[in-house]
Amino acid sequence: MKALARRRNSSGYQHDIRINDHTTAVDEGLDKGGDDTAPSPQELLAASLASCTAVTMEMYAGRKGWDIGGVEVEVQYVPAERGCPTRFDLVMRLPDTLSDEQVERLRTIAAKCPVHRTLDGEVMFAERVEVMSGAR
Repeated sequence: MKALARRRNSSGYQHDIRINDHTTAVDEGLDKGGDDTAPSPQELLAASLASCTAVTMEMYAGRKGWDIGGVEVEVQYVPAERGCPTRFDLVMRLPDTLSDEQVERLRTIAAKCPVHRTLDGEVMFAERVEVMSGAR
């Protein structure tokens, strides 16, 4: 998987994000000097966790033949600050027609979504700088 962020214009913090054949955008909020035209990168991180959790539960339920209808996953995200870890609060909303056993199994499976496992595990970065001529 590869993602590319490219500055949209010469002012502000708007960037177009290219992921395979898809394009989305990011920006910063007005309080951070952006124009608030798109989610911030940190908001996209919370959205990635919410959507991955929902899809993981739906895929599992589908394999089990369970009708779970419209699942909702809400994520509240508080970035790390000095002395405090990053915090993600997830609320998973499931239909009341599920048994306690089904709900517990879906809760367990939710924590196994790839984004959750990435955020919960050890992360490594390999970084390099490439100088581009004429980049503005």
